[in-house]
Amino acid sequence: MASQLKIKKIQRALEHLSPHEFHCTLCPQECRVNRQEGEKGVCESGVLARLSHAVLHFGEEPVLSGYQNILSDPLNKDSSSAGSGTIFFSGCNLKCLFCQNYQLSWLNQGNNLTPIELAETILVLQSQGALNINLVSPMHMLIPILRALELAYKKGFHLPVVYNTNAYEKVQTLNLLEGIIDVYLPDLKFFSSDAARTCTNRPDYFQYSSLAIKEMFRQKPNLKFNKNETVLEGLIIRHLFLPGMLEDTVNIIEWIAGNLSLSVGLSLMSQYTPCFRPPKAIQKKLSLKDYRQGVEHAQTLGFETLFIQPELFESDEHLTPDFDKKIPFKWK
Repeated sequence: MASQLKIKKIQRALEHLSPHEFHCTLCPQECRVNRQEGEKGVCESGVLARLSHAVLHFGEEPVLSGYQNILSDPLNKDSSSAGSGTIFFSGCNLKCLFCQNYQLSWLNQGNNLTPIELAETILVLQSQGALNINLVSPMHMLIPILRALELAYKKGFHLPVVYNTNAYEKVQTLNLLEGIIDVYLPDLKFFSSDAARTCTNRPDYFQYSSLAIKEMFRQKPNLKFNKNETVLEGLIIRHLFLPGMLEDTVNIIEWIAGNLSLSVGLSLMSQYTPCFRPPKAIQKKLSLKDYRQGVEHAQTLGFETLFIQPELFESDEHLTPDFDKKIPFKWK
């Protein structure tokens, strides 16, 4: 019954979204390209989903990947450790200059898949024991993704769907995903227009991302878990600390507390390492002192579900991917 309801919602969403293949205004970039004629906008996407890797990911938040430390022994042997079924899509509508996934977001590495092939990829991950299907950078591939999900549901797909996004989205587009997406996993990257301009050349980032995350919260205000503490639905907001931008981080944390709820998931990430073409201001390591100060601020405000990375990460850490390799992460 649940699958049938989702199929109906997907079909409704596709009715509204399909015209964007001919005049694309899916996201705030509003490139207005005709994908059916091979025109490419900022994201460089066509009519087919283009993806690089589909893997079981053991380095997401534990409620997504399972409670297992991939560098040592399982932390909780009674909890599932099957990993998040993560699909990395190529291209990006934001293109952060420091992106650790630059091989995909900037270089557009990957292969085009038909909806049938993408549906099969989803079902294979499910058969491998994935806890969920984690769609990384899905917005610009939304139409072929929905077509694939419709086919997958008809063939027995039943896992939670995670929408892993940079949050540079339109509310009108997200509204059509209500009842389809189970877990929203947005980044909230920048608060100030200066920070966004420096790192992405999109000074309007917070203007759009804040409204987008409010819409995600409207749809999924409450975190829900199964008996193994794996998330089934809800909102988890990620924020990557950047060197010298503690004030921006504090403003983001306070905005979430004041405009959403202390019950949303908040993931504060220390894994920044300079990648690709970082602006001069962030061509350095993150300060551990700044990271700890930001975490303490979130704790003082009283966030109920807080994910932290207590140590800084080196450039060769297991969470720094290389998408030229068959397995892009250094899992043990």
